[in-house]
Amino acid sequence: MSNEKLTILVSSDVDATRQAELRSIAPGADIVVAATPADITTHADEADIIAGFVPPETLRKARLLKWVHSWAAGPDTQLYREFISHPAVLTSSAGNGAVPLAEHAMMLMLMLNRNALRWVDNQRARKWERFTHGELNGLTVGILGAGHSGSDLALKAKAFHMRVLGLRRSDRPAANFDRFYPREELHDFLAEADFVVVTAPLTPETRGMLDEAAFRAMKPSAYFICFSRGGIADDDALLRALGEGWIAGAGIDAHGIEPLPPDSPFWDAPNTIVTPHNGATSRQTRQRGYDIFADNLRRYLAGEPLVNVVDKAAGY
Repeated sequence: MSNEKLTILVSSDVDATRQAELRSIAPGADIVVAATPADITTHADEADIIAGFVPPETLRKARLLKWVHSWAAGPDTQLYREFISHPAVLTSSAGNGAVPLAEHAMMLMLMLNRNALRWVDNQRARKWERFTHGELNGLTVGILGAGHSGSDLALKAKAFHMRVLGLRRSDRPAANFDRFYPREELHDFLAEADFVVVTAPLTPETRGMLDEAAFRAMKPSAYFICFSRGGIADDDALLRALGEGWIAGAGIDAHGIEPLPPDSPFWDAPNTIVTPHNGATSRQTRQRGYDIFADNLRRYLAGEPLVNVVDKAAGY
């Protein structure tokens, strides 16, 4: 495909070095950098390709738009009704944050298992108090979703000598998973796990799938961890599970409402660690997302299939 007269509109996430690389990939194209989100709307009527979020008001102006790349791994915010029906192809940065997200989940599992908040409190109080804590060795982690981050977490959990279960549509084997459960066996899957980790995207199928019955199916000694998207767990059910002791605690990086309001009861929920959707905020995550776009731009210009194409109907 010729890149002459092609206009590529990118958000300010793309720094000067990366802009230069894009110009080397598409030397005949006009690459426009939007310094602010409003600039994306301003230049949308010129763009064939947009790398960044495209709101509805921008989409209405984008008469030439053929391809949108989302810097997010989970592009659910881009999948509003008007965009789903738009002919533009959507690609995502899926896989860019798999490594740090899996690391974040391991950190939360270790902190919860060892009651690390007790050490933090004691340090602040200058109190020397030793106590008996747990270890991950021999415990079972149930990973809801077996995509990039779920697969990397499975590898890391095996290094800690854990048993690894997965839940996904397909029951085909995958490295480092001991067993997969289908969706209809969700409660059996939850009952087996000492840690339930949500790595799945937020889709019409997954929204609210962890309801009161699901949390009641978990062991009272089990912990809930979510780093992919809020909304997969019903917030009211999760708060009841924590407050009434149905489960032992939680580590929550992705929340149903973000930013988490100051008056949210999750801040004070028993034995709960709250992080501000920060698990994959690393320089390497951003670089990997850019690399996916740059590789896809080469593919687009060569007329080759793009990677990370999102099924708009399925939501991932």
